[in-house]
Amino acid sequence: MRVLGVDPGLTRCGVGVVEGVAGRPLTMLGVGVVRTPADAETGHRLVAIERGIEEWLDEHRPELVAVERVFSQHNVRTVMGTAQASAVAILCASRRGLPVALHTPSEVKAAVTGSGRADKAQVGAMVTRLLRLDAPPKPADAADALALAICHIWRAPAQNRLQQAVAAHRATNQATNQATNRATNQAMTVKGRTA
Repeated sequence: MRVLGVDPGLTRCGVGVVEGVAGRPLTMLGVGVVRTPADAETGHRLVAIERGIEEWLDEHRPELVAVERVFSQHNVRTVMGTAQASAVAILCASRRGLPVALHTPSEVKAAVTGSGRADKAQVGAMVTRLLRLDAPPKPADAADALALAICHIWRAPAQNRLQQAVAAHRATNQATNQATNRATNQAMTVKGRTA
């Protein structure tokens, strides 16, 4: 599985591509940051992010895009920019028919370090170790993008099994409800004839 991880941000949008399967060594295919000038208009910045992500999609041809789920922060301006950059990444992937997975920061930290409260230095150190890199990717946004891709590769098999179990459960419930409805309708029909 080849995954493009996107750590959304309006000034620095981390991007990283990881290939592999759960339980086997993973390979980093690329890592970087799409940057936009802080003094540019928001629309121009979003276009620059779109172009950057499109270039990564063209070059690396991922099967899936993993994006950090935007969470509430105290700084509304920061969360708005993050949400806008996140939407651009989702749009770029969806336009190509690529599935998108959203992971919270604590899910990513827990998957990569074993602790949902790990700091950026711990995430960077584990990404370096897991991908057998010489040094942690800089800036931290780049390491976070790789961590998102790793998280998804490791969590995907369990998520797929869970989705299959939920689908099977729904199908069973639907079949049971249909059978119950048929039986109720037949009983009502018989009762109507005898009345």
